Amino acid sequence: MISFVISLAALVFGYLIYGRIVERIIAPDDRPTPAVAQADGVDYIVLPSWKVFMIQFLNIAGTGPIFGAIMGAKFGPAAYLWIVFGCIFAGAVHDYFCGMLSMRHKGASFPELVGIYLGIPAKKILLVFSIIVLLMVGTVFVYSPALILGGMTAPNVDAKTFHIMIWIAIIFAYYILATMLPIDKIIGKIYPIFAFALLFMAVALGGYLLIKWPTLPEVWNMSSTPNLDGSAIFPCLFITIACGAVSGFHATQSPLMARCIKSEKSGRAVFYGAMITEGIVALVWATVSSYFFYDGGAATVGSTTAAQAPEVVTAVSKGWLGFIGGILAILGVVAAPITSGDTAFRSARLIIADFFKFSQRPIINRLFVAAPLFVAASFLLWFNIADKDGFNIIWRYFGWSNQTLAVFTLWTATVYLAREQKPYVLALIPALFMTIVCTTFICYSNTMLNLSLTTSYIIGGITFAITLIWFFLWQKRYKTTIKNN
Repeated sequence: MISFVISLAALVFGYLIYGRIVERIIAPDDRPTPAVAQADGVDYIVLPSWKVFMIQFLNIAGTGPIFGAIMGAKFGPAAYLWIVFGCIFAGAVHDYFCGMLSMRHKGASFPELVGIYLGIPAKKILLVFSIIVLLMVGTVFVYSPALILGGMTAPNVDAKTFHIMIWIAIIFAYYILATMLPIDKIIGKIYPIFAFALLFMAVALGGYLLIKWPTLPEVWNMSSTPNLDGSAIFPCLFITIACGAVSGFHATQSPLMARCIKSEKSGRAVFYGAMITEGIVALVWATVSSYFFYDGGAATVGSTTAAQAPEVVTAVSKGWLGFIGGILAILGVVAAPITSGDTAFRSARLIIADFFKFSQRPIINRLFVAAPLFVAASFLLWFNIADKDGFNIIWRYFGWSNQTLAVFTLWTATVYLAREQKPYVLALIPALFMTIVCTTFICYSNTMLNLSLTTSYIIGGITFAITLIWFFLWQKRYKTTIKNN
């Protein structure tokens, strides 16, 4: 528990100290934001700063900082280190730069930003890649909350499947409405309520841990703590815990709020702050899960250490917080993926519309872009239901592709800082690290290339050297071009 308290304090101080350093580098000012200069009543709308923060927090939260932290806890106390250092120095930096650069470029979507700083070929690749990831997010975030809600509402085991299907239909219908309507009509009104439920869950479970004070594996005892996952900590931990540390999915969400912020000076609280808050949620669930898996917590709630992430959530929330607290906690967990799923489809619509310069003011135009997305998502959802391992397969590929998006965002931030002759090292280091993680994982994972760990490490090291050399060669050419012009 000492590791938990230290990690919690580190995240808070990370926001107060390192967040301020990052903010000073980009230097927000009083220029008109896209929400003011390009207001359209649909996607570009000024919202109160507190509401923008709540929406951003729910947009990026999803099941990642909960399910990911639960699965990541099986790797042992190393999860604490990744959540803290990843969140402060990579994830929050990633989200802040993506949001601020979007504001500086008229609310540009993620592929547009990549095109500006990494080139048109990278933009085209990221356009397709982003849409695929967002479709996977929407699919996963339909099924996982429906699974929990079906278990809560079904009167018996036999009726559970039927209830899950009903909830899938309800959530999918909500996604269609939330994607089509102006952002302030549904999202702007109900997200603060869902945010309260999610934050209540984190605070309540964190308070329970502090009162209970279980004996948990500490960071300084990592070498003697068994790895219950069985996979190599590097790179698998850094793919498993994504949203609580660094997540490329956030790059598709931050531009949504960049179109709703009244002042650039709110950016640190909205983008950097929301990521730190998400890190705290992940930290709580990693600690809860550490107790669940390592110190007999599973038995106290009538479960086993073989339980899957949704089962852990349900058992812990009901067992530790009582009926009312458990319902609120579970609703928080359910709301998180639902409120990320709807904005995933919304982001996909806007990315496609931006690429083709297709106005989204008329609702018929929104329908024209969104309809194919929902048809494609329906096929993915059918596979998710038809294949008994469909959810796990989609989740594994989502994890890797999610972190690959983060690689492109961090390199975009690095190039921006280098162009502006600012301290690019704060984005370069996490960019290089995540490049190695994603390269090593695609080589090592048994669902991908399935190479030996040693071979995967060698390929990761070669990739590190190539990307570092590429960056410095690009920087040299760029400086020469600027000097000659």
